[in-house]
Amino acid sequence: MFNVNTSLSRYLLLIISGGVNTLAFAPYTLWWLPIFSLAVLAYCIQQASTARQAALYGFSYGLGWFGLGVSWVHVSIADFGGIPLIASLALMLLLVSYLALFPAFAAWLTQRLKLAKYMPLLFAASWTLAEWLRSWLLTGFPWLSLGYSQTSAGLIYYAPLIGETGISFLLAFSAASLAQSLTQQAVISRYSYILVAGFLFVISPLLQPFKGWQNTAESLSVLLVQGNIKQELRWNSEQEWPTMVKYLELTRPHFQADLIIWPEAAIPKLEHLANAYLDNLNHAAFYQNTAVISGILDYHPSSGEAWNNLIVLGKRSKEATTGDYHYGHANRYSKHHLLPIGEFVPFENWLRTLAPIFNLPMSSFSRGAYIQPNLQANGYFLLPAICFEIAFPHQIAANFTPETQILLTVSNDAWFGDSIGPQQHLQIAQMRALEFGRPLVRATNTGVTATINASGQVQQRAAQFTDTVLEDRIQLTTGSTPYLVWRDWPLRISCLAIFIFILASRRQQRNLLTSQTKVN
Repeated sequence: MFNVNTSLSRYLLLIISGGVNTLAFAPYTLWWLPIFSLAVLAYCIQQASTARQAALYGFSYGLGWFGLGVSWVHVSIADFGGIPLIASLALMLLLVSYLALFPAFAAWLTQRLKLAKYMPLLFAASWTLAEWLRSWLLTGFPWLSLGYSQTSAGLIYYAPLIGETGISFLLAFSAASLAQSLTQQAVISRYSYILVAGFLFVISPLLQPFKGWQNTAESLSVLLVQGNIKQELRWNSEQEWPTMVKYLELTRPHFQADLIIWPEAAIPKLEHLANAYLDNLNHAAFYQNTAVISGILDYHPSSGEAWNNLIVLGKRSKEATTGDYHYGHANRYSKHHLLPIGEFVPFENWLRTLAPIFNLPMSSFSRGAYIQPNLQANGYFLLPAICFEIAFPHQIAANFTPETQILLTVSNDAWFGDSIGPQQHLQIAQMRALEFGRPLVRATNTGVTATINASGQVQQRAAQFTDTVLEDRIQLTTGSTPYLVWRDWPLRISCLAIFIFILASRRQQRNLLTSQTKVN
C-alpha cells in the first residue's frame, strides 16, 4: 500500500499532486482540481515538524507542478536552442527548480508562523505573497497561477472584482480549508472553514451583476490574419518577401473589416528597410476605410538599439484624410516586458559564448516604456500587449485609460509547437478580458488566434497551424470593473492584516504560556 506517512511517499505524492494540477488549466480545464491537489500540500505542511521539512514539501509540489505544466518551454529549447538534449534537459531542470522555490517559500512561511486554528488564512496569505514574488522577481514568470484555472467555471465571477490574484487566494484558502477538515480538532474548527470555502463557490454566480461594465450599442468587425510561417523560416532572408506577400494576399479579400490585425513581427523585414511595402499597405488600408495593426521589428543602426513593435497603418480616425503611417510616427507600441533569453540575454557578454540558445535571432531588444499611449486605429482605442506581456495584469491596468475599448495581444507561439503552451496563453488572455471588462482580440502566427468577449468567453478561434483569416464582430463595452479601480490593493492589505494578526496571536500565545509557567 502507498503509505503517505513515510517521508519518501509524501514527496512522491506531492510531486504527483503538483503534476496533476496541470490538468486544471487549458486545454483540460478541470477547474475544481486545484482545491484537491493543493489540499495535499496544505495537509503535509500541517504535518511537517519543521519549516525546512515544509519547504521540501512545497518544493516537491512545485517540481511536479512546473515540471509538467511548463514542459512546453522545452520545445523551444530543444528545437531552436541548438544545444544537446542533455543540456536542454538541464536547463529545464534549472527553470523548474527555480519556479519550485516559490511554493517552497509559501510552505516554509506557513509552517514557520504555524497557528493551527488559522491555518487556511495563513496558507492563503503565504501563497499569495509567494506568487506575487514570482510575478516580478527576475522580470517575473507568473505562468500557471492558480486563478487562471477558473476562466470557464468555479470562481469565474470573482475575476472582475478581485482579479486572478484574488481568485488564487480563494483557491489556496479553499484547499487549506479542506486539509483542515481532515485534522483531529474540535468539530466547529474542523468544518467552519470548509463551510466558508463552499459558500465562496456557491455565491460566485450571484456576483455577476457587480462586474462594473455594460455592453454599448456599438460593435465593430475585425479580421485576424494567421500567416502560419514556420519558425525556422521566419528570419530567413530569402523568405522575407514571400512572407510579406502572403499576408497581403490573405488580407486583400477582407479589407472591408473595421480593423485588421497581423501577429507579432508578422512583417519580417526591419521597419526602416520596408518603407516601400509599408507605404503601399498604408495607402491600401486608407482607401479601403480601415486600419492595419502589425507587428514589426525596428532597428536603429546608429545606436544599435532594436524594438519589438506594433505599428498602425491606414486610418487613425474615421475622419482621417490620409493614411496615418510614416516611419517613426508615434502611433506605435514598443514591447516593455521582454522575455529573458528570447528577447534579452542577462549577462550577455559571457552567456552568449556558452551555447547557441543564448544567441537566438532577435534576442537583444531595447525595452519600451512601462506606460505608453493606446493605439488608435480607424477611430478605436486599443490597449496592446505583445506575447508574454498579457500575463501581467498590473501592466495592463497601468496602461488602461477611459478611452480604452479593446484589449489587443499578438504573439508568435510557433516557438512551442503543438504543445499545451499556446492553449495556456489563450486562457491567460481570457482572464485579462474578465478582469478589465473589455473584449480582447488575439492574433498569432500559428495559433491560437481568437476573439474573446468581455465575459472571457472565446467567440471565435482559428485552427492552429493553418494559414487562415478569422472574421468576427466585437461588441464594445463601457464602465470600470472593481478590479480595474482597486487592483490588488484590497488583497495586499488583507494579506498584511492576516500576517499581523497571526504574529500578534502567536505573541499572545507565548505570553500566556510564559505566565502559566511562572505560576506553576
